[in-house]
This record gives sequence, C-alpha cells and structure tokens, in this order.
Amino acid sequence: MDIVVRPKILVVGAGFAGVECVRRLERKLGPDEAELALVTPFSYQLYLPLLPQVASGVLTPQSIAVSLRRSRRYRTRIIPGGAIGVDVKAKVCVVRKITGEIVNEHYDQIVLAPGSVTRTFDIPGLADNARGMKTLAEAAYVRDHVISQLDIADASDDEAERAARLQFVVVGGGYAGTETAACLQRLTHNAVKRYPRLDPRLIKWHLIDIAPKLMPELGDKLGSSALEILRKRGIEVSLGVSIAKAAPEEVTFTDGRVIPTHTLIWTAGVAASPLIATLGAETVKGRLAVTSEMCLPGHDGVFALGDAAAVPDEAKDTDGAVCPPTAQHAMRQGKHVADNVIATLRGQRMTPYVHKDLGLVVDLGGLDAVSKPLGVELKGVPALVAARGYHWAALRTGVAKARVATNWLLNGLAGDDFVRTGFQSRTPATLRDFEYTNAYLTPEQIRERTGTV
Repeated sequence: MDIVVRPKILVVGAGFAGVECVRRLERKLGPDEAELALVTPFSYQLYLPLLPQVASGVLTPQSIAVSLRRSRRYRTRIIPGGAIGVDVKAKVCVVRKITGEIVNEHYDQIVLAPGSVTRTFDIPGLADNARGMKTLAEAAYVRDHVISQLDIADASDDEAERAARLQFVVVGGGYAGTETAACLQRLTHNAVKRYPRLDPRLIKWHLIDIAPKLMPELGDKLGSSALEILRKRGIEVSLGVSIAKAAPEEVTFTDGRVIPTHTLIWTAGVAASPLIATLGAETVKGRLAVTSEMCLPGHDGVFALGDAAAVPDEAKDTDGAVCPPTAQHAMRQGKHVADNVIATLRGQRMTPYVHKDLGLVVDLGGLDAVSKPLGVELKGVPALVAARGYHWAALRTGVAKARVATNWLLNGLAGDDFVRTGFQSRTPATLRDFEYTNAYLTPEQIRERTGTV
C-alpha cells in the first residue's frame, strides 16, 4: 500500500502576517493537502496598534490578545516556543519551546513572519533603563510603573524626588510613540486629581524624536494638528533631538538638557527579528531580501513577509522601494503569501504582491485623533470615529470586537481607573527583559545541529 505523506507547511510568528497566512491556508487547503504548524510562544495574536490604550487602561490586556484556538476551522498545530534559527538547506527550523527544550522542526514549505523587535542604538544606559511598547507584558508593566510614580511622589516629602517621579520621557515621534505619550499623559492628568498632595503642574511629559517632523507620513497639515493637540495638553515635544545618555534617575538629551526622571519609554522604530540573521541570506537594512512574490531567491519553499522582510513595493515607481512595516501591509501580505504557497503546492503560478493604501489613523485619547482614510484628512471626532472604526473592524474575532467595544463604552461612561495591578517587582524590568533578543543561535550553531556542511 502506498503511503501518501502530506507536505508540511511551517509558519513562524503569530503576528498579523503569520495569523492571516494560517487562517487563509486553513480555509483554502483541504486537510489531506498539507499539514499546518505554527511556531509562537503565545497562543494569541496581539493587536499591536492598540497597545497604548492598554498602557493607559482604556482597554484590558485580554481584549487585544485574540485567541488562536477560537477559529471554527482551527486545525493548525501550535508549537509553543520561539524560532531561534533556520537552516534553509536542511529545511529545518530550530525552536526553543517554552519549557526550554530545543527541537528541530522539519518542513517542506516555511513562511517566515517573525515580526520585529524594538530598534535600539549604542546609547549608554539605554538597554538597562528604558522600557518599550512592543509586547502585551510591556504595556501592562508601563501602566503599573507610571501609576507607581504617582504613588511614590505622593508619599515622598523630598521635593526633588517628587519632581523627578512626575517627569516622563517618551522617545519616538512615530505612531507608537505619539499615541503612547498622548494616552499616558491623559491617564496621569486624570489620575492626579485623586492625589490632593500633588501639584498637577509638576507632571511633565516629554516627547522627543530625531526627525524634523512628527509623524511625517500624515502630511504637514495633520502632522501640525497632532503637534498642536499634544502641546495644548502640556506635552513638551522636541524634534531633532534624541537621547545621549540614560541613567536610572535622569536622561540626557543630545541638545544638552538633563531631565530628572525615573521613566524612559523607548519607541524609536523597529528592527527585523534577529531570526533573519540566522539564515545567512541577503538583507536590506536588516530585513530579508525577497521577491515580489515574497519568496527567498535561490531557495524553494521559503517565504518571508511582514516586518522581517523587504517586500518590494510595486505600488511605487521608485526603484528599490519596499513596503513599510505596518499592520496594514502585514495583514494583506499574509493572505497573499498563503495564496502563493498554495499555488506552489498545486503547480500553479505565483503572483506578485501589489497593494492600495487605505490610509493612516492615529488615536490620541479622549476625543482627539487625526486620520487620513483613503487620502481624506480628518481631525477631532470624525478622525476618532475613523480610527476606532478601522481598529474595531480589523479585530479578527467577534469576541475581541465585543470586548474592545465594551471597554471603550465603559471608559467613555465611567472614565479612567487608576488601579496598579502589581506586575512590577523589586527589580525594574527593561527592554532586554521582554524581547529576548539574545536567545538566537549563530549560523554555525545551526549547522552543527542539523549536520549541514
């Protein structure tokens, strides 16, 4: 009797790109056509654009952690762990399970969607004293930390310490940094009313970025509107400025200013997952160089997309243009790469990825927002409706949509709460404690495990 072995499709990463790919494969492939497996340390998809609202307490953490096991068509085997190396010659992905065990996962087709990590620079003290805004744990931690600064300041009789505890620095004038500063400033502005011993004028938020403009993708008009909103709230925005040095109790700016603070939030861009470096393949600014079909040249059955891949932007006439690392692109690429994987299995022709931009949305908390859906510039309540409507529609399950809508309604009716949940420990957590960027193997270690010459 002939035994038919199903080809194994291994998807790495449960972000927007990986989950959209898996779900499309489940819908379009019959159970007898392929075996599906997904490598991820968590069995949920994180809706990253709403992290600032988790940090400010508008949304609960669970509401944006969308379960991967609720799908009606669920048949993908979830491998609970992180990919720490890939040998494309041996067709092996090395996985460190959440138990610590390291195993080799063989595949016939692999889809690399490991996403990105917070981009850092060689700035003294940065890795030890900054917090990020890239994971659910970081958002929950930052919320606890910010509220704890109010508690400590309220309990302190030292005026210098009180002032330092009530100063907050956010680095990064992109969407993540701007929304983080805006949402957390609103939280502290509302919370300080519950602390009669604290002078609200002592609370100072700083948003800095080395770029000359705030969120330049929005255009000059909306970018200026966002800047005006932040400054009216009392947020000090400094452009053309970055961090020269970070210490536990102060931050030095590149313009010479020294800010006494215990809170440095770093959101200055992202870099491709370190997993990409383990392949030993060509990269473009750290992202894996792929074709318009999202294939790795010279290696059959290897696809890459999302933040970790430099996917050519066919919608632009500029040579060498690549798609930016946004959720909008990742979701579309996930569906498209699934179609290309299916095409290779069925002996059909793959197609290039081409997109039409839907626009940009920025929620600044409260009734403030700026948005540019389909090129139409909006601000205020219309922009807020566009921003929240887009995010709500993009949530993958009805349960997630219900939770988020309920959280928004409750926050609008009852206002913010200022509960500190106790995630903090005696040892402050920093960037390196959340993203595990030192957990990957070298190409030599991978070859040693797989026996590839």
